[in-house]
Amino acid sequence: MSRAHTTSGTFTVTSWEEKVVVDIDGEGTEINGVTYPKRGFSRADTTYTYSGDIEGTSTVAYLISYNEGFAPVTGFERFEGSIDGHDGSLVFQHVGDHDAEAVRATLTIVEGLGTGGLERMTGEATIELAGHSDDGYPITLSYDL
Repeated sequence: MSRAHTTSGTFTVTSWEEKVVVDIDGEGTEINGVTYPKRGFSRADTTYTYSGDIEGTSTVAYLISYNEGFAPVTGFERFEGSIDGHDGSLVFQHVGDHDAEAVRATLTIVEGLGTGGLERMTGEATIELAGHSDDGYPITLSYDL
């Protein structure tokens, strides 16, 4: 579906707290105090800060599966701030996957959960994150208002 507007920004990870929910084989690996199961899933509570034409903060609840090869990721993110000068809040649904190389996801605006100038916004963004970045990650949002 073609969208009327496209905007971009950068987001940085402000906080990330991940805990194992299920470790199927009990063969998790600990890295920097966080356990990652070989097979299973965890929950990550995360906050992001956005800058650029997308300006604000967000809170995300992820469910992250771990498996060799394809491993799905899903979550909900509540964004509060401004998108192209429209102030308010909205919720993105994240659907994607990850492997040893990168995280790929589509973020879709959940209709009916917005407020203020973002209340009627619809649209989606696709992101791909490869490795850690202190400078943030690019995001491009295609939307209708």
